[in-house]
Amino acid sequence: MKKQQIQISEDRILEASWQILDEEGIEKFSMRRLADRLGIQAPSLYWYFKSKQSLYQRLANQISKIILGEFHSEGNWKEQLTELAATMRSVLSRYPCSTQLMMMTLPHEPDIIRYTNRLLLCVETTPLEQEQKMQVVITLVNYVYFFVLDDYQHQRNVTAILKNQGSLPGEELTRVMDSMSESDAGLFRRMFKNDLFELMGTDKAFEFGLKLILLGIEQVIREHEIQKEEK
Repeated sequence: MKKQQIQISEDRILEASWQILDEEGIEKFSMRRLADRLGIQAPSLYWYFKSKQSLYQRLANQISKIILGEFHSEGNWKEQLTELAATMRSVLSRYPCSTQLMMMTLPHEPDIIRYTNRLLLCVETTPLEQEQKMQVVITLVNYVYFFVLDDYQHQRNVTAILKNQGSLPGEELTRVMDSMSESDAGLFRRMFKNDLFELMGTDKAFEFGLKLILLGIEQVIREHEIQKEEK
């Protein structure tokens, strides 16, 4: 009896890719692992994607499309950037390794281009120079990407430590800090013992960092307008 051929599609490949990224991280992702997950031979994947990088491009394009689909703000530049940053964080947090994918790919896909264009449109109405507008977008994107990536890596580190040691190394860290002088570790020690580092990755921390960026943009706009009036 002839063996039934396994049917695959681009959607199935993308779905399986997200599963592997969730379970094993981007470091262990490979076309061979993906083929094994799909129950096919690795060369079959290359009918759909020429390389792993081209697959990464498509995954990043998918993320860009989802962000655009969930972003609905039409307010002023500040309201748009606030909503877009929150939407980016939400989507990137739901899709494992999506931040790394966005950072590893180029804007050569339609929805990545649309996503980048929408970012730029948020600040198009400001009086800033085009170069400054680009820098605003880059700064905001870098902030969101790093925030999500840092939280993701922290969770992975915690999981790895719990798996290998069975508990977090709080006692060891406390011992090291207590062996150090006040000038070398005093402030760090007090902040740690007051649980201030627990704020990392929280909504409160994200909103405060975003507030700093927005206030900085407002200050640059004011300076730009003052310089314009003086001319």
